[in-house]
Amino acid sequence: MSQTTTLTVRLNATLSEFVAANVQQDGAYENVSEYMRDLIRRDMERKEQQAFERLKAELVHAFAAPEAAYQPLTAQDVIARNAAARSNTAGT
Repeated sequence: MSQTTTLTVRLNATLSEFVAANVQQDGAYENVSEYMRDLIRRDMERKEQQAFERLKAELVHAFAAPEAAYQPLTAQDVIARNAAARSNTAGT
């Protein structure tokens, strides 16, 4: 089930005027809520794109490694490595 949240946002005069310009009759949005939802969606998309770009860079780096750099791993090896990494970051 969908839940809605009401937020109160304080803006200085410059930001308030900018929002008003985007919401007025000739603006791109019908109301401030629509504008805010669009900004949040765009920020979510930007963060997803950044995560994708980081993953893509890691994959490019991995595929560029020489074949000798690869070593066979079992599922248990991966599970153990991930558990060790989690315990190392938990103590940080």
